[in-house]
Amino acid sequence: MRRALGALALSASMVLVPVSGTAVAASPPHTIVTDGAKLAGIRQAIRGGHATTAQREALKVVLDKANTALTAGPWSVMDKPSAPPSGDKHDYTSQAPYWWASQPKTPENPQGCPYVSKDGQRNPEADAITDHTYRMWAWDAMYYLSLAWYYTGDAKYAKRAALDIRTWFLDPATRMNPNMTYSQIVPCRNTVSGTGIIDSTQSFSQLMDAFALLDGGAPGWTGKDRSGIKAWLTRYLDWMQTSPQAKLELAATNNHGIFLDMQNATISAYLGKRSEAKKIVLDAEQKRFPVQFAADGSQPLELSRTMSWHYVNFNLTAWGRMAEVGKNLGVDVWKYRTANGVTLRKVVDQLIPGALHGAEAWPHQQIGVFDQSIAADIFHAAADEAHDTDAAAALKQMPLPAGGDTWPVRVSCFPLDPPLR
Repeated sequence: MRRALGALALSASMVLVPVSGTAVAASPPHTIVTDGAKLAGIRQAIRGGHATTAQREALKVVLDKANTALTAGPWSVMDKPSAPPSGDKHDYTSQAPYWWASQPKTPENPQGCPYVSKDGQRNPEADAITDHTYRMWAWDAMYYLSLAWYYTGDAKYAKRAALDIRTWFLDPATRMNPNMTYSQIVPCRNTVSGTGIIDSTQSFSQLMDAFALLDGGAPGWTGKDRSGIKAWLTRYLDWMQTSPQAKLELAATNNHGIFLDMQNATISAYLGKRSEAKKIVLDAEQKRFPVQFAADGSQPLELSRTMSWHYVNFNLTAWGRMAEVGKNLGVDVWKYRTANGVTLRKVVDQLIPGALHGAEAWPHQQIGVFDQSIAADIFHAAADEAHDTDAAAALKQMPLPAGGDTWPVRVSCFPLDPPLR
């Protein structure tokens, strides 16, 4: 039975593969969304017995998740109960989560057409198609297993990550086709929409780092695997830049647009197309900053949503990742300033009252739970990369993620959990 990843009640056994010498310096991994030099330094500290308390605690959480992933999955798009409109179960498929039947379901109208949007209210019907959930579990597993291998050197993590990757992306019997044509379908409608691409963009970039870590000599990750995943990504990137759905999504002015830019930049960078990736980052600064961010640092497009706290943080997750991609390409997104004076740091600091005091300090609509801790990663990023002392101070006072703060060993913004749209 497949299980989601989560923190285990029991402690993970931290098995570090012996290395010659107390601590061995190694070349930094060629990660895309993370500073490889930071990861190498953390690994050296861990293996040399000099890790900080925060790093040791974060590593335990990562290993808990990786140990769960050793026996969960592997997952495949072929496991869904029915085929998409193409008739090919290899095509990823999901249902738009915020759309609901507006009429009673009858023999004459079995779907209850037409469907109408209820922003922020998830329709449980969407969970009947398993691709969305399995994609989330599989991609998280690949990331945590790869990171666990990198820090511990234990081959079991790398081999399991390779199995999960081959099952989802490479095995002819189980692989996903490199497109998102049928993502977030709205029942009763046949119009082309790009919004479903967010199923991919909100978390796909973490896989570029997983692949990069495994590329550093991981057991079970072969040359054939590396060439296979690069071929798959080449086709995926083409679809993400030229398909009708992608063109609509690239034109989106809110979080959807920056997430697709960020995903395309990470894929391009992993494929060695550094100039193309750098252009995406530079274009995003000039095109999206003035539209997404007001002079006071607020995010009008996200504040208009019924879950405004979630969405301002969701949008900044994309920007935090874009900033790291930019750093690895020689672009400092944190220093970018628009004509009206807004910077990414200023946008981040707008969230501090909500992170410290919750809904009472957030004068915007947020239906459902107000989770202050979801701001932690972007505060870490601002503190580390922009020397934001206000964000650093907030981190010491605000609630941190219930499952444990894994930033000290991840050092990159992670997709919000659960991933909402």
